[in-house]
Amino acid sequence: MLGNQEQHPVNEDVVSSKAETNIEVDVSEKDRSYSLTHNDPGETISLTGIGAVDAAAALGVETRATDYAFVEPGSDEGPAIVREIPKPLLDRHIYRTVKRLFDIVFSSCVVVAGLVPGLLLCLAIRLESPGNPIYVQRRVARITRKGEVRTFPMLKFRSMYQDADERLEELRARNEADGPLFKIKDDPRVTHIGKFIRKHSIDEFPQFLNVLAGHLSVVGPRPALPREVEQYDSHAMKRLSVKPGLTCYWQTQGRSDTGFDEMVELDLRYIEERSFLTDLKCILDTVAVVLSGKGSY
Repeated sequence: MLGNQEQHPVNEDVVSSKAETNIEVDVSEKDRSYSLTHNDPGETISLTGIGAVDAAAALGVETRATDYAFVEPGSDEGPAIVREIPKPLLDRHIYRTVKRLFDIVFSSCVVVAGLVPGLLLCLAIRLESPGNPIYVQRRVARITRKGEVRTFPMLKFRSMYQDADERLEELRARNEADGPLFKIKDDPRVTHIGKFIRKHSIDEFPQFLNVLAGHLSVVGPRPALPREVEQYDSHAMKRLSVKPGLTCYWQTQGRSDTGFDEMVELDLRYIEERSFLTDLKCILDTVAVVLSGKGSY
């Protein structure tokens, strides 16, 4: 089960029949219900999501941990549900181990291949505007089981003028993004070189060093700023349950043109669907999007 989950009261009338195959357990949060799949009577079933511990107690059955519970938004036809995503513990560890090995090998190759072009780009950035060509920004790595926010120093090729952070407040009224995000299509803080490297995500390449350091994975939800996380609700916080990455569904399906709520849903869908093949496909899709430059500013 995920750490620090809130407990919610369970409707006893709904869970009174233990042998039914599709048991819906009502909880108080936003009229959500939890779809619990019961196998044969007497067997252990798996329950996921906020309130699952209470549901298990009401059903009188054993439970086992699952990797993640994905919230499927509700509609006029019915309430939201949490779909089970059973991932055996061994499979989960194998996936994480192989993914980490891939991150190290792939990132090492990119860093070696991009060393000379990266140095030339640093020189060009420095010649256009004063300041360090590498920009360091604190980002949120993930939320621990104790509810602690862990951050790390994320690296980027500097794409803005040196006083960009100081000018943020004066530009906040021009924000074109929704939710906690801040985006301006024609941001006056962006340099000429910055416009090009942001369009093709070249500014993100130093983050392969973050991957080598273990701060990021190649594929995973993009790391958020601490000030953005402060505005997250409980649903958006679920995107912080896994290690962040360089690219994910959001980067291949809209990038900056995607709203905050859609970004969250895309990240949660990735968390539900992630696998070796999913990660590989995401990397290939990212290459195509980066080359086209579509949806980024």
